Amino acid sequence: MLKEFKEFIARGNVMDMAVGIIVGSAFTAIVKDLVAYLINPLIGLFIGKIDLSNIVFTVGAAQFKVGAFLNAVINFLIIAFVVFLLVKGMNVFRSKKEEEPQEEKPSAEVQYLKEIAETLKQQNAPATVKNNGDEKDH
Repeated sequence: MLKEFKEFIARGNVMDMAVGIIVGSAFTAIVKDLVAYLINPLIGLFIGKIDLSNIVFTVGAAQFKVGAFLNAVINFLIIAFVVFLLVKGMNVFRSKKEEEPQEEKPSAEVQYLKEIAETLKQQNAPATVKNNGDEKDH
């Protein structure tokens, strides 16, 4: 079982996934700080509060932390937009790569088969015989 685990971990796609998760978590931290320290203060200037995360509605004993929810929504929208741009960029890159004509040279077997087919066509062509100026097929 340990051998199978080592093979699983050594696969390229598992390593790519691990790198993606690590980079994604670091990116999430950057976006959180962007929202908390730059975007929220800008929004707070317009609505009269500097820190959105402190917006709380209290009904009875229940507290509704609307500001924290707004922070999460803003984080999500920024991350989703960046992922959209990344996917769009990758699609453009892939479509350009696919558009490039890649001429594949036929394999030796295909070339030999074409030569054989051409030879057979020439051998099976109807023979024409000239007889007093008239041509006849045999």
